[in-house]
Amino acid sequence: MEFEFKSRYNIDDLLKIMKILRSENGCPWDKVQTHESIRTDLIEECYEVCEGIDKNDPEILKEELGDLLMQVVFHAEIETEQHNFDFEDVCNDICQKLIYRHPHVFGEGDKKIKADTEDEVLKNWDALKKASKQQDTYTETLESVPKTFPALLRGEKVCKRAARAGLPINNAESSIDKIQKLLSELSRRISLQAENGEDAGETSELFAQNQQILGEILFVFCNLNRILKIDGEKALTYWTNRFIMAFRAVENDIIKQGGSLDKLSSEEIDRAFGAL
Repeated sequence: MEFEFKSRYNIDDLLKIMKILRSENGCPWDKVQTHESIRTDLIEECYEVCEGIDKNDPEILKEELGDLLMQVVFHAEIETEQHNFDFEDVCNDICQKLIYRHPHVFGEGDKKIKADTEDEVLKNWDALKKASKQQDTYTETLESVPKTFPALLRGEKVCKRAARAGLPINNAESSIDKIQKLLSELSRRISLQAENGEDAGETSELFAQNQQILGEILFVFCNLNRILKIDGEKALTYWTNRFIMAFRAVENDIIKQGGSLDKLSSEEIDRAFGAL
């Protein structure tokens, strides 16, 4: 397959490069890949795009968006070879979807829908999405949130859709009160287990009960994130990074004093890291 080298390439060139890589005389690795074998690559590229956004670095973002686009082209090429659909079909479908779900922009005549605010747009979007996916109940909208999402993200999206269904879960103070009650119950259970010397191993009933309570706590936190309009994934990532920085600072101080974490007693560890 002939290929023209250029100083600047476009999407047509990317499609052709992928065809060459997947061809009989192409790359030994690329031509044997399947949707399943590169599934993790797709997820990793999405996270790397997010890292480019978080770093506010246009160069990194440009590169990572290119890697993500390559994954889209890769998967589309696999389907093209199987005569199911091609990249143009992918583009057509997303264009059709955007036009359909923006009747306030693309609608004409009696199909024009008024949506002057962000809330009106989202309300219309959800209604159109529900209709296009033939979802007859709100439960179906909750079930349609992909189970492959990170648990925190999935929890927030389920809460968001439940709230739009009219569920009264929009009070931040009620959510905080529920979290406090659940934490108190968890603390009570842990204290009783310690007093009675009960085993809370992973196969025990106690473990299952604690896991259920903690799961509910995390779910209520997901709803609280939604109420406060906080991205839980971003908030947790930020604080995890801060913890690592603080941990490094404490460990560096210990090393400067000639010590080592693995040589400290549990009391010394508690004193050193208590502020964290």
